[in-house]
Amino acid sequence: MIKNDEYYMRIAILEAKKAYIKGEVPVGAIIVYQDKIIARGYNVRETKKSVFGHAEIVAIMKATKKLKQKFLDGCSLYVTLEPCLMCAGVIQAARIKKVIYSAREPKFGCFESQGNVYQLFKGNHDVQVIGGLLEEVTSQMMKDFFKTIRENKL
Repeated sequence: MIKNDEYYMRIAILEAKKAYIKGEVPVGAIIVYQDKIIARGYNVRETKKSVFGHAEIVAIMKATKKLKQKFLDGCSLYVTLEPCLMCAGVIQAARIKKVIYSAREPKFGCFESQGNVYQLFKGNHDVQVIGGLLEEVTSQMMKDFFKTIRENKL
């Protein structure tokens, strides 16, 4: 099987579905190193009652533990929603090489929607960013989730 960005994003989408089932905003993330998934995560903000419960943060914490190091040089992060400012900072601090996200986040997205934080603040590490992969799928999942919430079905 050919493992490309779409393949990995589909796995991140499966993580987002786990969040959806638990009543969390459906955001999923995976971290890939040397063509292997080393960490997975999904939103747990409501479950854990924590602002740090973003899918990206969960996956990064698992990846650093797995690799037994604080930096994730050579790793790629696949996430179903454009990261926020907090996550963008952690991504850069962790030295993640590449971020591939699916849906844009118009209110809080820091790579495109609200501007590119990495162009505004140059750190000592460049992060390659690709957006919009399978956006239709993840956007529809978000719409369905919030419709369900509004109808008090979740």
